[in-house]
Amino acid sequence: MKASTKKTSRLFFIYLISILIAIATLFPIYWLFVVSARTKVEIFAGPKLFQTSFYAVNYIRPFLHDVFGKYLLNSLIIASGNTLLVVTFAVLSTYAFSRFRVPGSSNIFFWTITNRMAPPAVFIVPYLLIFTRLGLRDTQIGIILLYCIFNLPFAIWLLKGLMDAIPKEMDEAAYIDGCTFWGVLTKVILPLARPGIMTTAILTWIFAWNEYLFASILTSVNARTITTGLASFVTVIGTNWGEMAAVSMVCLIPAVIFIGIAQRHIVAGLTFGAVKD
Repeated sequence: MKASTKKTSRLFFIYLISILIAIATLFPIYWLFVVSARTKVEIFAGPKLFQTSFYAVNYIRPFLHDVFGKYLLNSLIIASGNTLLVVTFAVLSTYAFSRFRVPGSSNIFFWTITNRMAPPAVFIVPYLLIFTRLGLRDTQIGIILLYCIFNLPFAIWLLKGLMDAIPKEMDEAAYIDGCTFWGVLTKVILPLARPGIMTTAILTWIFAWNEYLFASILTSVNARTITTGLASFVTVIGTNWGEMAAVSMVCLIPAVIFIGIAQRHIVAGLTFGAVKD
């Protein structure tokens, strides 16, 4: 009886903590939506937990009568392009590190992740000068390549253990059956590494989608992203809180959709290869 009561109390405590964490996580998003649905008068009238009306102009004006539609498209192109390049090169490089004897591979692997140890701000001036000289400033391809510099080492570090966990005997068996190198990679390695690849793609995409510092310095008009565009709502005469909240809500939608599609791969990808016999 005591054991049953103790178990019930433990489950109640776990559920209570989970509910509190969920509320603390979701309430800011709910409040963001409430602000986005209000007029300027309602926003400054005082706090009100529930919103009974919806002011659609906050969503329509920035995207139909302003440049935020272009900013949103830029963000989608940059985040998706960066993810595609990073995942492709990360899979190829980690497969090479795992399967072939590369002289000094351990040192190469270490130095690939050292740029993640320094604050990103220390790289702003060098990259600003380099991108200006190469004509890559304020271009989508320039931002994509810049994000690759920072995301690729992280992706390699994340996928290296996963590649090591796939037995080499599977490669050898495929070669015996007549597979080529690309056949082994696409028909054996990629299906087995799918959870880790999806996890890497999610984390890479989210970093590129949310990044602000480099985008604010290296873009101005043509390649400006939606995260940097949010700063334009803050002016010397005040802040347009309603439209800023509406654009912020729209920013959440692609990330939620992307994570929702690949959600089942996240836990498997993070734990694959973590425990070895």
